[in-house]
Amino acid sequence: MENNGLDLEFILQSCGIGTDIDDEILIENLINLSDNYTDEELIEIYNHLMGTVYNPKVLMQLIRLSDKYRDPSSLEVLVNLLLMRINLENTPYDFDDLVNVRVMCAKAIANIKDTSVVGSLLYCLNNKNENYKVRLACADALGKIGDKYATAPLIDLIQDEDEKSVYLKESAVSALGVLGDEMAIDPLVSILDAKQGFLDKFSFLKERVIEALGKLNTNNSKVIKAFKKSLMDVSPMVRINAIEAIMNSEEEDAAEIIRPCLNDDDDEVKKNALIALYNLTGRDILDEVIAMPSYGEFLKNTAKELIEEYEEGADDE
Repeated sequence: MENNGLDLEFILQSCGIGTDIDDEILIENLINLSDNYTDEELIEIYNHLMGTVYNPKVLMQLIRLSDKYRDPSSLEVLVNLLLMRINLENTPYDFDDLVNVRVMCAKAIANIKDTSVVGSLLYCLNNKNENYKVRLACADALGKIGDKYATAPLIDLIQDEDEKSVYLKESAVSALGVLGDEMAIDPLVSILDAKQGFLDKFSFLKERVIEALGKLNTNNSKVIKAFKKSLMDVSPMVRINAIEAIMNSEEEDAAEIIRPCLNDDDDEVKKNALIALYNLTGRDILDEVIAMPSYGEFLKNTAKELIEEYEEGADDE
């Protein structure tokens, strides 16, 4: 690491690193370094300290401070921490103590947005012996960095029947939506096409799949078919997400697909269907709901509220 005339050992000592000083005082000393050094110098100091300190509380603060700058020179030390390429001998800490540090490293790495670290993130993601929090953070980071090299491994993860963490699959699905590679469409659709049962307990995964597909290509006939099927899902939230996805799609028959949801058993689903139809077709659907007895009081009141909020307000302008 280049040294621009900084006495890094003196800085360590002045902060109290390596002494019995209270963690909170040490952290305050680190924060106060900004009073005496330039941004360039602070980045160098933080990088050096992140490779020297093993106290989880202190490391968390150093990563926060470093993340303000998001400088590429910090990548090496952040990756070393993520992959645990550090010597923990003669320290009271172990791998488990540093889980939250590594999670924060993955987030900081993602913020720098350098595709050279994709391999390291994939290494942690694909290691089934790795802590699930670290794997979740790496999946999120891959989506934020946006390298399509990660698409295939993320697809493998969501299709892996031996992968026990539904939460990890959820993060991988969200990352695929952010990456925007249409290669993920068929694997994502297959999740929605799966037989009801196990996934009914994890409706949030299907919700994330619908959101991801909405970001990929809503002009795809397979995607629209999957959305239509999701309107019949046992989970009201999945049905609501499907309504929104169809509304935002380029499907010409979106309004007609959504219309039957006005008779859904769940009030929130009916409400979201009415709002979607209003956005797609305008005031007429509100007048229709108010005029027809079959729609019920809840939906009629919702229609009246929409008129008061949007239609009458527009007339006043």
